[in-house]
Amino acid sequence: MKDEEFVRRLELADDFGDVFEIVRDSVERVLGERRVGLSLGLAEMPNMVGAMHGVGSNMILMNRTILEFVNRSARSRLEVNSFVYHILLHEYLHSLGHVDEGQVRALTRKVTTEVLGEDHLASRISSQDLWHYYPGMRELGPGGMGKDVEIVDDFDKSSTTYIS
Repeated sequence: MKDEEFVRRLELADDFGDVFEIVRDSVERVLGERRVGLSLGLAEMPNMVGAMHGVGSNMILMNRTILEFVNRSARSRLEVNSFVYHILLHEYLHSLGHVDEGQVRALTRKVTTEVLGEDHLASRISSQDLWHYYPGMRELGPGGMGKDVEIVDDFDKSSTTYIS
């Protein structure tokens, strides 16, 4: 069942941290699971990978080249936010211990459609692979692993400490 509050929050999200809070709240609403203490890094990666989470780590790495492609080709902020929501949701589910890729894709679709609705852009993105939705990404080439990771500040806002 679509929740208009989640839809509105995704429309108004300004940064990765805002979208991640929506992801975390979505998963808690649908699956009753939650964790804190994650970081987000942007890195050069093989372009067949949108993002990754290493089992047991607290880091999600997002493919910088693909993100830049979506930023250039998107027709609206909502489209970028929907893409980021999809990527972060998928990797957040991995961080919760869901390791089977098929199961994570199904859970990504389930969570997205339950909170945003079947017709939402993020739901349409979750119903097929990214290269189907963004066929121009095939022209990005193979990509590769870079050594530099840009850490995104204020990503997991619920894990901030009192120490400044």
